[in-house]
Amino acid sequence: MDRENQHHPEGQGTDRHTLEISHLKRREIQAPIAACLIRGFARVMGQDKAIEIATAAVQADAMMAGRVMAEKYGGNTMKELGRVVREIWVEDSAMTIHVLEETEQNFSFDVTRCRYAELYEKAEMKELGFYLSCCRDEPFTRGFNPRMRLLRTQTIMQGASLCDFRFVLE
Repeated sequence: MDRENQHHPEGQGTDRHTLEISHLKRREIQAPIAACLIRGFARVMGQDKAIEIATAAVQADAMMAGRVMAEKYGGNTMKELGRVVREIWVEDSAMTIHVLEETEQNFSFDVTRCRYAELYEKAEMKELGFYLSCCRDEPFTRGFNPRMRLLRTQTIMQGASLCDFRFVLE
């Protein structure tokens, strides 16, 4: 195996770009095993404690992902965050968004369709969807830019008709 391909877990000839998958597909792959683990831990330590531990782990991962995205996109302003939302979060029609405001200080949009919620519901794990996906958004934002805050009062995952994303630069 040549040196360049030694670092690819799939082996020889694997192109780096072929390893990238959409966020929606990633959640579809991760959800069954994550749900299995949470449910298994819940039997031993109780539902609340299992959710608490899973949420903390998911949020730590999200914060790191925010830092990585800021680096990948060459900045951490609202402009780059807008690109992340449009290019990564919405990829594969994962969400239908309606942008309300986009300035240097604010980026506000509503999600009117969430295929993440549909995915968890179809897999019969909607009760875990918020903890596996939605709870990522606020720590991702802090990782992306420590001066940014996400203010959100409702999610489709929790039964609302829309998700209200309001990013503010403090």
